[in-house]
Amino acid sequence: MSHFKTIYASRAADYQRMVDYEDYRGLLLPTLDSIRPLAGLDVVEFGAGTGRLSVLLAPCVRCLRAYDASAHMLAVARRRLAATGRRNWRLGVADNAHLPAPDACADLAVEGWSFGHLTGWYPDTWREEVRGPLAEMRRVLRPGGTAVVIETLGTGVESPQPPNAALAALYALLEGEYGFQRVWIRTDYAFPSPEVAAEATRFFFGDDLADRLLAERRTILPECTGLWWRTF
Repeated sequence: MSHFKTIYASRAADYQRMVDYEDYRGLLLPTLDSIRPLAGLDVVEFGAGTGRLSVLLAPCVRCLRAYDASAHMLAVARRRLAATGRRNWRLGVADNAHLPAPDACADLAVEGWSFGHLTGWYPDTWREEVRGPLAEMRRVLRPGGTAVVIETLGTGVESPQPPNAALAALYALLEGEYGFQRVWIRTDYAFPSPEVAAEATRFFFGDDLADRLLAERRTILPECTGLWWRTF
């Protein structure tokens, strides 16, 4: 799990190149919109990274405040958001548990593929670590606001399954103690060639998956993604 910290600190361009090929059927945005219609919403985004969600949300919502702990990742997000032509967004460097956003400023609080890393970075104390960001989601929401947590249910698999026991425990915590509902979708990657698939994914997912893409001559990499939500 420590290699993800290095990626987020120094390999934002490689990360964005990889996720450019993700969700090629475009299922993520309509699924979010089915959970909470996005038009006219004020949104706070946690762990925005290179703008993986931000560039989808900005054209749909009234206002987007997006935060990430990595200024390196946000530099890419800033360029990508500027390219949309929208001016309804602002970015900030901040830890997920301590955002410089006002109380009750949002109709939607959303995070993507960020909270789950706490289970790897803090294997003994992740339950305590995750409570801070979840409380922060609640703090920034207005009454009737919706929190959405987006996390992996497996890359390289066609049916949803938590990649490890710690993530399974996190998801059980969301659904049990916190009362979140869940839906899952396929966010498959589509690459132009097996060679590009292996090159683009190796640094993030490792040699085994990249070598399998080459050996099996795959251009489609299946991926399952879960969306957990609760309205307060």
